[in-house]
Amino acid sequence: MMWISRVFAPRNGLLLVAGMAVLAAAPVAFAANYEFLAAPETDLNRVYRLDRATGEIGACQYGLKEASVGVTLCYPPGEGAGPQAPSEYSLVASRHEREGGVFRVDLRTGMMSICYVLNDAVVCTPQAK
Repeated sequence: MMWISRVFAPRNGLLLVAGMAVLAAAPVAFAANYEFLAAPETDLNRVYRLDRATGEIGACQYGLKEASVGVTLCYPPGEGAGPQAPSEYSLVASRHEREGGVFRVDLRTGMMSICYVLNDAVVCTPQAK
């Protein structure tokens, strides 16, 4: 009979089991690490989605549609909103009640940019410090 006290799944895809001498080369799936933040504008139902590792940002909001419960309208990454240099990113909202955008901040470098919906995509200003 086998017993397992702990299972470790490091990012290299190897499976390590403590308490036994087992090393398997089975791939391990990791979920993406996203952060979500509502736009600070008080009459806007938009939520921004950020990939914390790549800085890629998109947004979704509710939309009315006749004879239905409505639709989820999503805006893909546009200019400046695609993947950035690998780092640790986060979202920050201003306290401005009429601000529809959010700040994308790089927690390692202190760089930041402003991201907002323009036409049919999320766009971000160049990063600055």
